Amino acid sequence: MPRFKLILLLSILFSAPLSQAFAQKDTVSLQTILTKTGKFAEGRPVEKVYLHFDKPYYAVGDTIWFKAYVTIGLHEPSPLSKIVYVDVFTNTDSLVQTLKLPVVNSMASGDVTLQPLIYKQGNYHIRAYTNYMRNDGPDYFFNKNIAVGDLIENNVVTRISFSGTSKENPSKINAGIYFQDENGVPLSNKKVSWHVDVDYETVAKGKGTTDQKGFLPVNITSKQNTALTAGTLFTAISTNDKKSVTSTFPLRTATATADVQFFPEGGEMIVGTRTKVAVKAVGPNGLGISVKGTVTDNDGKTVAEFNAAHLGMGSFVMQAEAGKTYRANLVFADGSKSTVNLPRVNPEGISMSINNADPTNLLLRISTNEAFLKKNQNKSFYLVGRVGNIICYAAQSSLQNIVYSAAIPKTKFPTGIIQFTLFLSDGKPLCERLFFIQHNDQLDIALNSAKTNYLTREKVRINVTTKNKTLSAEASLSVAVIDESKIPFDENAETTILTNLLLTSDLKGYIEKPNYYFKNPNEQTAADLDVLMLTQGYRRFNYQAILAGTYPPVTFLPEAGIDISGTLRDLTGMPISRGVVKLQVPDRNYTSQAATDANGIFTFPKVLVIDSSQVILSAKGNSNSRNMMIMLNGTSAQAASKNPQSPDEILNIDSTLNTYLQNSKRQYFNGRTLKEVTVKGVSNVKKPSHLDFPALTGLSSMPDQVIQGDRLTPCNQFLTCLQGSLLGLTYVDNNLFVRRDYQNGNKTPVQVFVNGMPVDINYLNSLEAPDVESVEVFLKDELSGINRTYNTNGVLVVNMKKVVRKKVTMKDLEDLLPQPSVVKFVPKGYSNSRVFYSPKYEVSRSTMQGLDYRSTIYWNPNVLTDAKGNAAFEFYNSDGKGTYRVIAEGIDKDGNIGRFNYRYKVQ
Repeated sequence: MPRFKLILLLSILFSAPLSQAFAQKDTVSLQTILTKTGKFAEGRPVEKVYLHFDKPYYAVGDTIWFKAYVTIGLHEPSPLSKIVYVDVFTNTDSLVQTLKLPVVNSMASGDVTLQPLIYKQGNYHIRAYTNYMRNDGPDYFFNKNIAVGDLIENNVVTRISFSGTSKENPSKINAGIYFQDENGVPLSNKKVSWHVDVDYETVAKGKGTTDQKGFLPVNITSKQNTALTAGTLFTAISTNDKKSVTSTFPLRTATATADVQFFPEGGEMIVGTRTKVAVKAVGPNGLGISVKGTVTDNDGKTVAEFNAAHLGMGSFVMQAEAGKTYRANLVFADGSKSTVNLPRVNPEGISMSINNADPTNLLLRISTNEAFLKKNQNKSFYLVGRVGNIICYAAQSSLQNIVYSAAIPKTKFPTGIIQFTLFLSDGKPLCERLFFIQHNDQLDIALNSAKTNYLTREKVRINVTTKNKTLSAEASLSVAVIDESKIPFDENAETTILTNLLLTSDLKGYIEKPNYYFKNPNEQTAADLDVLMLTQGYRRFNYQAILAGTYPPVTFLPEAGIDISGTLRDLTGMPISRGVVKLQVPDRNYTSQAATDANGIFTFPKVLVIDSSQVILSAKGNSNSRNMMIMLNGTSAQAASKNPQSPDEILNIDSTLNTYLQNSKRQYFNGRTLKEVTVKGVSNVKKPSHLDFPALTGLSSMPDQVIQGDRLTPCNQFLTCLQGSLLGLTYVDNNLFVRRDYQNGNKTPVQVFVNGMPVDINYLNSLEAPDVESVEVFLKDELSGINRTYNTNGVLVVNMKKVVRKKVTMKDLEDLLPQPSVVKFVPKGYSNSRVFYSPKYEVSRSTMQGLDYRSTIYWNPNVLTDAKGNAAFEFYNSDGKGTYRVIAEGIDKDGNIGRFNYRYKVQ
C-alpha cells in the first residue's frame, strides 16, 4: 500500500465535543471536501522529474552528465510516463537543444556535449519534464541554472559591480569593471569600448582606458530614458596581442534597491490577536540580504524588533490594535535605511499558528477575536492537512472560544511539506499554514572504501549499502566522483534529490541555498526552515476550484513511447477504411504494418526511433494507391519559459569559476600534444572559393577568415553553428555585422553570398552543413564595390561543395516528384546516450603519457543494489591531489529517496 495514502479522520481535535460539531447544519460537509479532493488526487496524480548532474558548473567543450528520476505521488517511481524531455536555453530564453530520452523503470540517463560551435560562455537554463507534466505548466517542471565558462577562446577575466542605481531612475546605471588576463595580471592602460543594447537596439555607448589596476568605470545613461535593466552591456578590450576580446554582462541585477516583504502567519494580521510575522529581504539579484529594524505604530511607539540575518529572512511577534497602522523601519547591512508599511490589519478574522519545534508533536493554535466569534459562534469549521494531492489529516469542531489549541503527533504525517487549511462550514478556506516535517526516514545510503588515502591513478573500489530503516532495500542510484580541489562550490547551494522532491518542487518562487536545510539538520536549520515556510506559497492546489468541481482539463496524456499516427485519405480528402500503411526505419532495418480504422486513422505505437533517423510511411500496398495520400499527425513542442532559477545566474563567470576554468584549459591543451606524422604527396585538387564567381573577384584573394565546411558538419542548424565560429562578425537581431564597426555605432549589415549569388541571411537556415565546402569572411569589400551596390558593410561568402554530375535515372526522377502515398520525414527521436569513459591505469607509471586533469573522475547513472542492498563500483584516480568527493543519490521501489557524500584523500 502506498505510504500515507489513508485519509485520517480524527474524532476529536479540540475541546468541543464531537456531537456538538456534527449538530450544525453545514453548507459543505467535511466528507464532501475529502471526497472531492480524493477524486481529484486519484484522477490527477502529481508527476515530478528530478535531474542529478555530475557537477555544478562546466566549461565549453565539457560534457554534462545527468540522470533523470521520474516520480509520482509521494516520490514513488512513476509508472505513467515513458519519455522525459530535457531542454537547454540561453539566459535570454532561446532554445539551444532538446533531448528526448526513453524512461526505463522510472529512470533515464543522458548527456549534453557543450560543443564550441554551439555553446559560449554564459548562464544556461536546463528544464526537464514529461508530456503529462505539461498539463500543469512550466512552473512545475524541473529547472536549474548551469554556468558555462571559457578560458580558451576568452583569455580575459572580468569582474563587474554596480553601484548608485535606483528603481526611480532606471535609465542610469553606474558600473565598475576590472580586467585581468588569465593569470590574474591587471590589463592596465588598455582601451575599452562599450555599448548597451536593449531589444537589439543600442541605447548607450562609450569608450575609456583602464587604470593601473585594470579598472574601468562605466557610467551608463540611456538617451531614450529606456529601462536599462532589460539590456546587456558589451565591452571590447584591446589586449597585448592586438586582439579585441568581447565580454557581455546582463544588467538585470543593476538596480540597487532591495525588496522587503512581510508575511503574517495564517495570512493576515487581526485586531486583538497575537501574530507571528515573517520578514523576507531580497536584493536586486534575487538573493537574500541582511536587514534589521523596528516596527512602530502610527503614534511612533515601538511594538517589535527583528533581525533578518539568515538569507534575508527572520520573524517577530506582535499584537495589532484597533485603529492602528504599522510600519517597519529598516536598516540594511551597508547602513542605508528605509521604511515599509506592514500589511493592513483586519478588524475581525481567524488565524492559525503552528509551533514545529517539539520533536514529537505539532502545537496548533487557532485564534480569533470577539468580533469574528460573535458572528460565527457555534459554526462548524474543518482543519485539513495534505501533502501534494494527498490528504493525510482531517478534523472537525465548532467555534466556541477565542483560542483553541491542540498537540498533534508528527507521526500522522510523512516527511515533506504539509499544508494545513482551515475552512468554515461553507467550504471557504479561511487561512493556511505550511510546515515541514523531517522524520529522518529517507533511504539510508552508505559508501565506504578499503582505505581513506590513495595515490594518484590508483584503483579505488567503493562498496555501497542501501537500507529502508533497518531493512535492506533494492535501489537505483546515480554516482558522481569529483576532484573537489578543481570544483569549489558551496554545498548549501546544491540542488539534490532531497531539496527538489521534498522542498522546491512544491513551493512558489525561488529558494536560495536549499541544501542548507538538509546537509546538517539541527534545531537552527529547522527554525530557519519554518520561517521559509512562512514566506513561500504552496502552488499545487486550489481548494475552491476543486470544491466547485472545475477540474483542470487533461490535455497532455502520459506517453508510453513514440507513437507515429496519421490518416489515410484519397485525393478528394475522404478517409480510407481498412487500408494498409507500412512503416520503415531504414537505419534500423525495421518495418511494421498497420491497418486504418473506419475514419482512416492508423497508429504505430512505441516505435523505437533514434534522433535524426528517417522514417518512411507508404500506402503503396493498397490497390489504387496512386490516388491515396498520407496525412501525419503533428506533435506540439513546449514553448520557451522564463528561468525561475535566474538568481542562481553567475554574473562574473570567468572570475568566479577561474579555478575550474584554469584546470579545463590545462586539460584542453594537454589533450592536443603534437604527434610525429608522415606527409605524403597528394594531388592538388582545386576547391571552390569566391574567386570562382565573377561578382566576387574584386574581393581580396586572402579572406580575413576561412571556416572549412567539415568544422560545421555536426550541426543541425547551419546558421546557429556558424554564429559561434565567426571571429570578426557579430550576430544581432537576425543580421551579421562587422564587430568593430558595430561597437562603434555602425549598424550596416554584412552582405551574404551563396555560390556567388546574393541572398538574405535567412537563406542560410535552409543550407545543410555537410553540403558546405567553406565559409569566407571579408571585413572589407576591397575593389568589388559590393558595399556600395548593396548598401552593406562586409561580405560573407558560403561556397557549396561541387555536385558530381551523373546520369539521371528513372528513380532520381521519381524522387523529385511528390508521392502523396509515400511520406518521408525525420521525427524527434530518442537522443543517443553515451557511456562515461573512465581510464584504466593498469600499466607501470613509467610508461604513462600525459597528465590526467579530469575533474569528474567517475560517473555511473545505473548503480543497482541487490536484494541485500549491496553493490560496488571501481574506478581510477586522476593525477589531481587533494580531496575526492563521492556523491550517491537514488530511490528504492517504495519511493524512499536518499543521498550520501563520501570523501577520501589522494596524495
